[in-house]
Amino acid sequence: MSGGIELVVIGADGGPERGHGGSARAADGARTLAAALPGRTFDAGTRGSNVSVPPADGDANTLLTALRQAAQRPARWLVVCLLGQLVADPRGRRVALVTAGSTPENAYRRGLAWDWITSAMVHGEQEETLLIVDAVADRDTWAALLREDGAGELLGHSRVPLWGRIGRWSAGRRGRDGVLPGAEGSFSWALGRVLEHGVPGAPAAVGPLDLQPAVEAQLGWGEPASAGEARLLVPRDGGRLLMRNRAAVRGALAGLPLSDELLAVLWRESAPTDPPSA
Repeated sequence: MSGGIELVVIGADGGPERGHGGSARAADGARTLAAALPGRTFDAGTRGSNVSVPPADGDANTLLTALRQAAQRPARWLVVCLLGQLVADPRGRRVALVTAGSTPENAYRRGLAWDWITSAMVHGEQEETLLIVDAVADRDTWAALLREDGAGELLGHSRVPLWGRIGRWSAGRRGRDGVLPGAEGSFSWALGRVLEHGVPGAPAAVGPLDLQPAVEAQLGWGEPASAGEARLLVPRDGGRLLMRNRAAVRGALAGLPLSDELLAVLWRESAPTDPPSA
């Protein structure tokens, strides 16, 4: 295996259907993560990352093909970002990401099924996986995700650690729609800001658990009445993917133009004694 990272960023826009408005900013969040993550992965960096960003208006087959192609390339890590609106099947046991051109009647059948995503990740050529989620769910899908004997069981896959946020969304009135994936206050927005500014006092190499308090501090929860209608997801083992903490060396390096080579040396010198991602 190489030491690199396959990063697949899927931000699916469900199109003009009013009921799928929760995905309207997914493409913005995808661009944020595609720009922020490669340069912050501690043991690879931009030169060791291959980034795939399928079109936001792609159908399920297009999105799944991009994921499967990345999963087939040998690398140390497969990191998948999933942004948009989730929809449940009629029985409430499976969920899919709403894709372009869907109607309320066919959204699940046309969507990118969660099982397909996790299956592709589990059967990939990488040693480690991480699924970053910035999504919303309508009332029925939200209810299904709360049931452990329903779609909620999908959130506990033992071989696909999850990191992110799933919020409840409705096409309410007067703009009280909650935080959309990719918009200000969303998980992708918050993570992008934390990676850009770093976490003062934290080590040079940080994982999801180290970053989580700072990410939560950035999150916007919308109306106070809906503050509890979101589910935060953190990898059970704390997350093994290590990322660079820009704040760790900012005091000494503020304002200096540094080359990639010099940055690599500085990160190595300030890294923990254990190997990255160990």
